[in-house]
Amino acid sequence: MLAKPEKGLKEEIEVDRPLPQLPRVRLTTAEILYHLPDHPSLLQIFVWQQFDVAPEFPKLRRFLDFWVRNIEGKLHSVRVAEAPLNGRRRFRAIALSRSLH
Repeated sequence: MLAKPEKGLKEEIEVDRPLPQLPRVRLTTAEILYHLPDHPSLLQIFVWQQFDVAPEFPKLRRFLDFWVRNIEGKLHSVRVAEAPLNGRRRFRAIALSRSLH
């Protein structure tokens, strides 16, 4: 659908156009469960969300590497889900679970 140009504008602006499709780029959400540094028997959840490339998830891997090197809370587990940028908005959990320690 094209909008009519406003007074003073020389070109039409496309409204509701889809985002450009980038191969394998997905909205990635990670649920990070970690041990509290002062109370290791207690677990806390941290949610991380970023556009990342599936299935390698390089941004998530860099973030988790940063966490292990610089943050005191020891990682317990990470659950990852991804959703496409375009098309139907479905949220699909990735059938992969790894224990880091």
